[in-house]
Amino acid sequence: MSDETKRERKPFNVKLFYRRTCLIIYDIISVIGASYLALLMRYSFDISQIPEHFLTPINRFLILNIAITLGVLYLFRMYHSLWAFAGETELQNLVMSSIVSAVCYSVGIQFFRVKGEQAVPSSYYFLYVFLLISFIFVSRFSYRFFRSLKHKQQNKNNSISVMVIGAGEAANLIVKEIVNSNFSTMVIRCIIDDDPGKWGRFIQGIKVVGGRDKIIECADIFGIDEIIVAMPSITRAEMSEILDICKETSCKLRSLPGMYQLVNGEVSVSKLRDVEVEDLLGRDPIEVDLNSILGYVKGQKVLVTGGGGSIGSELCRQIASHQPAMLIILDIYENSVYDVQQELLLRYPDLPLEVLIGSVRNTNRMNWIFEHYKPDIVYHAAAHKHVPLMEESPNEAVKNNVFGTFKTAQAAAMNNVKRFVMISTDKAVNPTNIMGASKRICEMIIQTFNKHYDTEFVAVRFGNVLGSNGSVIPLFKKQILAGGPVTVTHPDIIRYFMTIPEAVSLVLQAGAYAKGGEIFVLDMGKPVKILDLAKNLIRLSGFRVDEDIKIEFTGLRPGEKLYEELLMEEEGMQETANKLIYIGKPIEIDESRFFVQLRDLKEASKNESSDIRPMIKEIVPTYHYKE
Repeated sequence: MSDETKRERKPFNVKLFYRRTCLIIYDIISVIGASYLALLMRYSFDISQIPEHFLTPINRFLILNIAITLGVLYLFRMYHSLWAFAGETELQNLVMSSIVSAVCYSVGIQFFRVKGEQAVPSSYYFLYVFLLISFIFVSRFSYRFFRSLKHKQQNKNNSISVMVIGAGEAANLIVKEIVNSNFSTMVIRCIIDDDPGKWGRFIQGIKVVGGRDKIIECADIFGIDEIIVAMPSITRAEMSEILDICKETSCKLRSLPGMYQLVNGEVSVSKLRDVEVEDLLGRDPIEVDLNSILGYVKGQKVLVTGGGGSIGSELCRQIASHQPAMLIILDIYENSVYDVQQELLLRYPDLPLEVLIGSVRNTNRMNWIFEHYKPDIVYHAAAHKHVPLMEESPNEAVKNNVFGTFKTAQAAAMNNVKRFVMISTDKAVNPTNIMGASKRICEMIIQTFNKHYDTEFVAVRFGNVLGSNGSVIPLFKKQILAGGPVTVTHPDIIRYFMTIPEAVSLVLQAGAYAKGGEIFVLDMGKPVKILDLAKNLIRLSGFRVDEDIKIEFTGLRPGEKLYEELLMEEEGMQETANKLIYIGKPIEIDESRFFVQLRDLKEASKNESSDIRPMIKEIVPTYHYKE
């Protein structure tokens, strides 16, 4: 025997051989039992009533029937399946193999009947099939049942009591997976649904106990540890209402990401996510006119500065999906922009993509990029945005934000860029910090450039985005994970919030509306109290405020204000076709004086001025700061 033959030969599996032998012996007994028991049942278990000519064909055909049945079961893989994980397919095979076997039996038994007599009563065949299916089912599925029972008993002490909200298709799939899993430590105690027609009914053996008014009561009665919201099609407003109730319990909350999971058949325990604060904003995701965006991005060369940041990277994702002629990403930090590059190459393999490393503060670098690539549209997202850090390094804020914008805008104007969209902030309105004041100067630069060049220069102003670098949410999550305390600067501080994809979608649409010189202002919805945000996040994580996780007030940070504004009084408000995008009226400035002030500001920042704030105050009269 060659070495190759030895390698190909599988080792003899004693355990598998033992199992299959036991199944074959059991099936032989099942065939024998079904053959005679069906006749006994037909005559109400009275042997004396059974005519002899009915037993004769059964006896004669028995050995052959056993052989045929075993062959049919083998063909339907009844000896090959892993019965610990048996499901619908195995059940279908079991039923079909039994029916095929019974058909063969009904045909074969006719050849062994007593001449002139009926082989067996007509009802015998139905009883035989029923018994054969029952016997084989017990042998195959009892193993799974007892294995599951053993596992649940082992995990009884460390099981997680779960409440499921929703009694639809998604809930059914989640409940089924948890109930049938041999590895889940979750135990579903009850189901909640607002449909009275479902109350008192059962899903996978779990009772629908009532509507949302029963959530708090049932969480206490059943000792619920975790609540799963399995309602992927509900609106954000409805989700917010449900979570407002759930957060009064001490349960951890999780939910399905969205309806697309159900459509794609991806509903499973692995798809569950922790409920996020975004779910509590109480509004549906913002929709934009994708056709207007597609119309001016498609077929254009688009440059995104700061493309590795939170806003810049999402701009790149959404632009890439709108078929640009080329997407050019510029960033000074290579690690983050590398991640964006790899993501886009994977998702859009045919996208013409250029990723460049460089600083917007480098005049020669910026000029070369614009001269070489000749972009049609520029999204300028590169900036220092962290308020307290910029208070400590004001000259860097000026160099990067003010003159980085100036150099990028100038390079765009000199190379005939069609449209230049600068990402601004609500902190530019009546600023109390260097970051906000520097962004206000950027807006002034943009509006001034628009008057003197063919390029359409605009700015888009919005508030905080959830999940961005430096956002308060990731900080709160880390603090909760560490056991607290969660730090809030002031009990009354409020902020406007929007998700990153929402903000970027509106930025793209605002760019489509641009005529030149506008400051677009995004409607950020209702302001949110940061203290409430912290409390909700603690509760959604399954902890009790000030008992499990404490909240500490640290005082306002340098340059921080209690609330932000989106417009200055003199700017006014003009609506656009999208009710969530407004236009602030340009404010007239003395351009000659403005450029002289910029020149002086540049020299001061270059020479590391010990206090550059008074010079900024001269340029931005609405800037107020502490001495």
